[in-house]
Amino acid sequence: MFITILAAGGAAAGAEANPYGLGAALREGGLISQSVFTILVLMSVVSFYILFSKLFEQQKVINQAKRVREGFWQANSLREGSAKLDKNSAYKQLVDDGLAAQDQHGRLTDPVEAHDWLHGSLARSEGAINSKLAGGLAFLATVGSTAPFIGLFGTVIGIYRALIKIGSSGQASIDAVAGPVGEALIMTALGLVVAVPAVLAYNWLQSRNKSIAKELSAFSNDVLGFLASNGAVRPTTNTAAAPKAAPVKTNTATTTAGQAGGVQTRG
Repeated sequence: MFITILAAGGAAAGAEANPYGLGAALREGGLISQSVFTILVLMSVVSFYILFSKLFEQQKVINQAKRVREGFWQANSLREGSAKLDKNSAYKQLVDDGLAAQDQHGRLTDPVEAHDWLHGSLARSEGAINSKLAGGLAFLATVGSTAPFIGLFGTVIGIYRALIKIGSSGQASIDAVAGPVGEALIMTALGLVVAVPAVLAYNWLQSRNKSIAKELSAFSNDVLGFLASNGAVRPTTNTAAAPKAAPVKTNTATTTAGQAGGVQTRG
């Protein structure tokens, strides 16, 4: 988005077709306006990078959840089910951490309830996964809250320079005021262009993370129940029931006639 704006502004500045465009605003604003513009561009680039990278990570976990629902609980043991999962799967991490906690509990010298020990270990593992998925979202929130003020700072400086220029020239007509002030307001618009996508991306990614966290929490509870019951408690799998055979329809008249004929034959 900003690359297109920058290219358009550069082309307009080179051709001198629009003396009040982005290129003119950056030239007239000096180092401060150029620095503000550079900061906003960097914010936008990093925001979109975080958006697409987090969408990729979230989609991987969502696909892993689908594979878990399809066949994980059909395995005979957790170790067998864990071997079927991807190496870097978040659900494999939960299972492996639960199994490791179960092995560690037998070596504890201080008596601790097995349920509490397993629950704490699974909660730590679940929290680590959620923390990794939430990485980078703080930057989006920061961009969404600060980008408008950074653009406003560039606008204030631009208006200040415009007023100084107007005062030194002694002309206060509308044609002398509209151009410089309009150029300064471009920075406010750029700040909003950076902030709005960042806020939308932050809210969207947060919503997806909450859904993923619910799936992880449910799976963690299932693993805890399996471990605490030595495999006696496991969630029901959604396996399709075998279709029932349709009842054979017989012709009543034919059956009656056959029965009658049979009676006559026996007579």
